[in-house]
Amino acid sequence: MRLRVIWTGKTRDAHLRALADDYLKRLSRFVKCEIAVLGESRSGDKKVDIDKDSRRISDGLHEGAVNVLLDPQGTEWTSEQLAEEMQRWQDGGTKEVTFIVGGPNGVSSALSARVSKRWSLSRLTLTHEMARVVLLEQLYRAYTIIHGLPYQK
Repeated sequence: MRLRVIWTGKTRDAHLRALADDYLKRLSRFVKCEIAVLGESRSGDKKVDIDKDSRRISDGLHEGAVNVLLDPQGTEWTSEQLAEEMQRWQDGGTKEVTFIVGGPNGVSSALSARVSKRWSLSRLTLTHEMARVVLLEQLYRAYTIIHGLPYQK
């Protein structure tokens, strides 16, 4: 199985970028993982920016992949539940799981309708840069749970 993470805009904070890179490196020991960083629209018109960003994200989705949108209205999973979901996808022959982090204004309803799952990292509001780190850390944690490693303790 392969993991893809799609997000818009660069991670500008060097500390958060270093953390994201570290968790990506750790995660790559368990699963093939790729990050797709898409340009962020900044026209000043919120609706136009959401539509442009969502279209770029949508164009980057692969057929047959399980697409998971990080969404404040999504289902909250514990780390163990995420690990179970990852294991289920892997055991079920899923070739690719794509995690989508939308732009600061969210995503379009058209993109939202295309996803298989909506996952809320927290009911707290996180910056998009922080959400990227939390996402990668939780994916790494899920694989340590699957493999029975002590990290998750």
